[in-house]
Amino acid sequence: MSTAAAESPPAKRRRTEYGNENSALIEGLPDHISEICLSKVNRPSLLSAVCTRWRRLLYSPEFPSFPSLYALLVDSTSDTGRVNPSVRFMCFNPVSSKWDPLPPPPPDPPLHRILYRHPSFISFNLPIQCVSAAGKLILIAGSNQQLSPAISHPLIFDPISSSWSSGPQIGSPRRWCATGACDGAIYIASGISSQFSSTVAKSIEKLDLTDQNRNNRRFNWEKLRDMRDLRFSREAIDAVGYRRKLLMVNVKGDAIKEGAIYDVVKDDWEAMPEEMLVGWRGPVAAMEEEILYSVDERRGTVRKYDDEKREWREVAVVDGGEEMLKGATQVTADSGKLCVVTVDGKIVVVDVVAEPAKIWNVEIPDGLEPVSVHVLPRMSQPEFC
Repeated sequence: MSTAAAESPPAKRRRTEYGNENSALIEGLPDHISEICLSKVNRPSLLSAVCTRWRRLLYSPEFPSFPSLYALLVDSTSDTGRVNPSVRFMCFNPVSSKWDPLPPPPPDPPLHRILYRHPSFISFNLPIQCVSAAGKLILIAGSNQQLSPAISHPLIFDPISSSWSSGPQIGSPRRWCATGACDGAIYIASGISSQFSSTVAKSIEKLDLTDQNRNNRRFNWEKLRDMRDLRFSREAIDAVGYRRKLLMVNVKGDAIKEGAIYDVVKDDWEAMPEEMLVGWRGPVAAMEEEILYSVDERRGTVRKYDDEKREWREVAVVDGGEEMLKGATQVTADSGKLCVVTVDGKIVVVDVVAEPAKIWNVEIPDGLEPVSVHVLPRMSQPEFC
């Protein structure tokens, strides 16, 4: 060691609001080095259990955000004949294993005016459509009491600032449409406006949510090339972002399906290959927009798409796992896990990295049932910072 290095003063500890500046995160190391070391721990709950200072570090701006589960939920205790059970958003913190409510969104549109149940539709619930993109949660489509589009401006939640904002007005507000995200942009396609319109049923719009674009004065919806037909306006559809393309299948269940692929780079449409379409036996999601997974709504089996061989391969799961996944209605994929909503009101997590895949339930707050789930960075909690 050189004399200059030996005589150099010790690195100053970073002054923080969550602890005494003389209290080291790891004894003998500068805090900025300690933060790098602790950020390599894959399970934040382990850090939380060590000491208060490490627990506060998890929620500080200096520490990388860990993934958390966000859910759109409705009141399950109300009479099923009610027009409109309450709608709410909550976040499940994997460190504390607790559900926290999100701050109230802007009053326009009022959440209580977005319909989930209606006396005219006894056999099914009306869709409320959310997507996640660029680290944000977006409420984008639903129906009001007149069975018209309830949302003219998307509601955008930013977990880092723990705040909502209203996005620019949608060119053609709609319901029962295809919604999805790809490369930090959200897309809304087909669907029905206040009444059926072939123009709306074939149209698609895009809103880029990347930071660079949000700071642009031209932050607005962009109309894209029309779809080739009207067959995607029959029900709400999850458009899956996959390798810079959006994958859409027009109906759910056992009905004869038609698939379409939108190329976000070329702004063009193509038919979905039959070998890909055949795997759409339930909800589908793409891990990091690179690997497709499907959950069979009838059998509960999990499949992974092999793009090179153009075939779906079944993923082995622990004994009894398929039974837990039967009735899957929605799925999201992130960090090696699938989060699945089932028709009986459960949230099931599938660790597809493990062999066989491990499966467990996430406990849901009493009196609520999930509509959809999304994985985003942990929500900012000022009391910890």
